[in-house]
Amino acid sequence: MHTPAPDRYDRLPVRRCGRSGLDLPVISLGLWHNFGEFDRLATQREIVTRAIDLGITQIDLANNYGPPPGSAETNFGQILREDLAGLRDELVITTKAGYDMWPGHYGNGGSRKYLLASLDASLKRLGVEYVDIFYSHRFDPTTPLRETLGALRTAVESGRALYAGISSYSATRTREALAIAAEIGLDLLVHQPSYSLLNRWIERPDDSGESLLDVLGDAGMGAVVFSPLAQGLLTDKYLDGVPAGSRAGRGAPSFREDHLKEENIAKVRALNEIAQQRGQTLAQMAVAWVLRDERVTSALVGASSVGQLEDTVAATQHLDFTQDELTRIDEYADEGGLNIWAPRSSDL
Repeated sequence: MHTPAPDRYDRLPVRRCGRSGLDLPVISLGLWHNFGEFDRLATQREIVTRAIDLGITQIDLANNYGPPPGSAETNFGQILREDLAGLRDELVITTKAGYDMWPGHYGNGGSRKYLLASLDASLKRLGVEYVDIFYSHRFDPTTPLRETLGALRTAVESGRALYAGISSYSATRTREALAIAAEIGLDLLVHQPSYSLLNRWIERPDDSGESLLDVLGDAGMGAVVFSPLAQGLLTDKYLDGVPAGSRAGRGAPSFREDHLKEENIAKVRALNEIAQQRGQTLAQMAVAWVLRDERVTSALVGASSVGQLEDTVAATQHLDFTQDELTRIDEYADEGGLNIWAPRSSDL
């Protein structure tokens, strides 16, 4: 059984999630990679317990995280039982459904049948009675949005989730979701989009003339941004080539070969120089940069080791930027073709 650090709540700043009553740490832990069946449970346990000691209270999952799908929830559920018993009420545990989970017609998408069946299965794997936030993981153009949001309302009204959220919806789709949610009596708490120095889509207006950040700020929704390190590209790993043990070296599906095109590497090297001048690692500056906008509630990071997690969390020691630094960063912080989620969701 892990005994949490008594000063854990003094370690990280928190931000209020939109116009809700929920505070979230500015850095949260995502269990997308490195928490599957093929990863050492002992390492997973070390990362999670260290995250708790560092003041991270939000643990983000999805039904299909692993690999194989479901294994991240199973493994975290075991850690919760064996190492964090008694801390459930101190944690914000989130999960999502929307992508492929099981074979057949009802194992993906935004239907009521899939979302609620998936949530029930997630609760069993996690060994909890409820999750704090349940997300529609992606916009599904084949399902009426009212049905998807109705399923989220049922999840909240039945007590299986405390809050509802959406992920990777465009500004236009988010506006539509907010209008429908208001009609059916659903409060949408939070949006989870990708965002990084090399993936700035949430800042840019879509066909509606609004950016996603503008919509979220106006609606009072929080933003928990994922992949602020651009799947690891915004670290020092790739400055001198592709390491064998890296995500790119392993051929991970979230990392394509064209992500490492010379244009991107040149940007990363230039950004790394700015980070060094700030007295930060590139990863620390990348996390601090997404948090520069108060509409961003929390940066969702992954970790393959305790050391990596500690390095990332140290970003909070220097969150401020001068205008000159931001101007210099803008010279290199541009689209790098990293929004692999856009064709499946945010572009729809």
